[in-house]
Amino acid sequence: MKKMRILLLFVVIATLLSGCMYPESERTENQIPDEAQLMVVQKALDQFRESSGGLLPIQNRDTEVDQYIKYPIQFEKLQSGYLDKVPGNAYEKGGIYQYVIWNAESKKPVVKLVDLRGAEVIRGLNIKKSVNGFVPIADKIIGDIYQMDFEKMGYKKMPTVPSPYSATTLPLVVKGSGEICIDYSIELQRILDEDKPKVKKGEDIRYLLSDKYAILPAYSLPYTVSDENEVMFLTDKK
Repeated sequence: MKKMRILLLFVVIATLLSGCMYPESERTENQIPDEAQLMVVQKALDQFRESSGGLLPIQNRDTEVDQYIKYPIQFEKLQSGYLDKVPGNAYEKGGIYQYVIWNAESKKPVVKLVDLRGAEVIRGLNIKKSVNGFVPIADKIIGDIYQMDFEKMGYKKMPTVPSPYSATTLPLVVKGSGEICIDYSIELQRILDEDKPKVKKGEDIRYLLSDKYAILPAYSLPYTVSDENEVMFLTDKK
């Protein structure tokens, strides 16, 4: 009995130590969006913007970059009297989120998040692409959007991305240009089925995600709905 108690004590100590030594980037608090942290950063953004005459604490990026990652927050500017510390779930602190400014050109820019786990998967695929020189195509979806042949890329199973909105995983697609994107069709269809919002055929419906959640549908393509109210890629082809 005494030996059993000693063994249990060692297990508890080991568990506690492993929690302390667990990489900061993998800690639970760094993996979830935190409304309180968003509010703190939003307040700092509003104060910075007011005192700077409308300027935003952003990093400069190419104008052609994905609209959802176009305006990443530069925390160094906010820490000069507006923000005590960078949120623990931010990329700069080992977290999985990039803090960005959404609707930057509007009168009320909003602090949002980008889940960088998807970017990491795409980065790995782009490395494969650079080695092969091209992306093997399996099937055409619509227009210049295709399914990738993952077996020819050296994968045993299709790579997926953890959804930032639910417990599901999301597939990836590739454009004819070679750009690899995350397919958010599953999540958009879920909103259409559950919330039944009024949407118009031909309009980009990604706002259903950006309006409802703190996390933006980054690295994506435009979507619309069919006559049957089913999600489909929005292409130039009518």
